[in-house]
Amino acid sequence: MASYKHILVGLDLSKESSQVLQKAADISGACGADLSLAHVIEPLTFAYGGDIPMDLSEVQEQLQNQAKDQLRKSADRLGIPAERQHVVLGQPATEIHRLAEEQEVDLIVIGSHGRHGLALLLGSTANGVLHGASCDVLAVRVHVNEQ
Repeated sequence: MASYKHILVGLDLSKESSQVLQKAADISGACGADLSLAHVIEPLTFAYGGDIPMDLSEVQEQLQNQAKDQLRKSADRLGIPAERQHVVLGQPATEIHRLAEEQEVDLIVIGSHGRHGLALLLGSTANGVLHGASCDVLAVRVHVNEQ
């Protein structure tokens, strides 16, 4: 296994994120690498294309605060300091690439749902991160816990 020094974990903060985080923590422990966490929120204006005639900044701020709180809880369980917890606005793959370069990351760990067919053709965050990263990328297959 390569000896990584700094691992960036891209989390979507879903229930399955814990699987991705655990795999990254295992690798970090084996290598003695620093672990950083990132969650990227797409601006609401991206989703709605500016078609909604209202100010979405308050809703966007609430989403960011909730994400920061969730990310902090995950980070606290692993002892990851605040300076290595990142909640950013933007396009997920682009922002993860930017953070990886800024933080001098040598491994990005992300979750993959293993989609097929049309979803695969349209692309996913995992696919976007893989293509264009300047370091190694590990896509962790997540399993949805169906009840």
